Amino acid sequence: MKHDPLLRTLLSQPSAPFRERHVIAALTHELKQGGVPHFVDPIGNIVVGVANKAEYLKLIKTPSKEPVRIFIAHMDHPGFHGVKWKSPTQLEFKWHGGSPLEHIVGAGVWLADETGPLTHGKIVEVKMLESGRAMKSGVIEFTTSPSQTTLAGLPASSFYGGLSFRATHWQGDGEDSQLIYTKAADDLVGSFAIASVALDLLGIPPAKSGKANTKKKKLTKVPASKRPPFIGLLTRAEEVGFIGAIGHFELGWLKSAKRPLLAVSLETSRTLPGAEIGKGPVVRLGDRFTVFHPGCLHVFTELAKKLLPEKHQRRIMDGGTCEGTTATAYGIPTVGISVPLGNYHNQSFQGGPDSRGPNGPAPEFVHLGDVEALITLCHGLMRPKLDWSNPWASKVAEFKKNLKSYNALLRSGP
Repeated sequence: MKHDPLLRTLLSQPSAPFRERHVIAALTHELKQGGVPHFVDPIGNIVVGVANKAEYLKLIKTPSKEPVRIFIAHMDHPGFHGVKWKSPTQLEFKWHGGSPLEHIVGAGVWLADETGPLTHGKIVEVKMLESGRAMKSGVIEFTTSPSQTTLAGLPASSFYGGLSFRATHWQGDGEDSQLIYTKAADDLVGSFAIASVALDLLGIPPAKSGKANTKKKKLTKVPASKRPPFIGLLTRAEEVGFIGAIGHFELGWLKSAKRPLLAVSLETSRTLPGAEIGKGPVVRLGDRFTVFHPGCLHVFTELAKKLLPEKHQRRIMDGGTCEGTTATAYGIPTVGISVPLGNYHNQSFQGGPDSRGPNGPAPEFVHLGDVEALITLCHGLMRPKLDWSNPWASKVAEFKKNLKSYNALLRSGP
């Protein structure tokens, strides 16, 4: 898969709600190396495809029938923040986001701070939310540390972490050779897809014969006036209520748009009947909260039939909610794509390697073919002259033809 090393780099990064700095660093490094314009908005989200707010506003204010496609994915994954030290080797934590429900005590965790991954530990105490739907808080004990005394001397709040397994990511073998297991696929896979598409659309082609050519890079960079109507929005803190997306929409920048907008939510979503691993990405008709834009979904559905006739799925993904809900609530026509996800939020629905038992901690996993097909759909959505402004024209023509064929019977009387 093109840009596969980037996917694996992202899966190796520590991330939790409000603690996305290492994912941000990996993404911005890759975008910079590829010559892709990007900037960080006041919320801390990465905006991809434009170099600054001025270019962003110019793009959405340029009159055109072509909608600006705003691809949205989030960079966080459920995890914990340190709260206070219980002892030099035990740290009390607060959990943010969804989690396994059983077999939690004894589960492994990783620990990181702003410098990167630090050590590993295990959960020795846990308290669930009153609803019972996720962890609320608990205590971890270090199992390995280069210097536990040094760590304990630092503020507890500087540490964060999540559930850990044999590695940050690894590929299956045999029948599972196309599966990639990881501590966090949701939604680093969606973030990868946006970066991958941006590199393809806007990146500087690598120098031939492996020779670096700084001058050539400057000459071949896509000028702002010729960039496609693409914006990538890589958000923070989605797992606790779409905080990064809400913050971006509340900036009010999109209210000045003088051309159509289309939000495309990219998610790594819980498997459901009709949304199964290895059968292709899902044209997401909606989530648990709402359905998405019917006209735009019709255009997208017809496109998916052409691009991936046997390798896509289609349904309402009501196993959870996504940033498509946020875009819809802010009045932006929205479609969605989901990559089916095994062991959603590290809860062992499907089991597999390193599972601690039903509903207990387990690595998430996705099918690499589904990820590759996701990127195919993203590129397809960037095609010019798709009939976004009149999506039902062909269907109305079909209706009229059907009506005409029955005119004689209609005139024959009731």
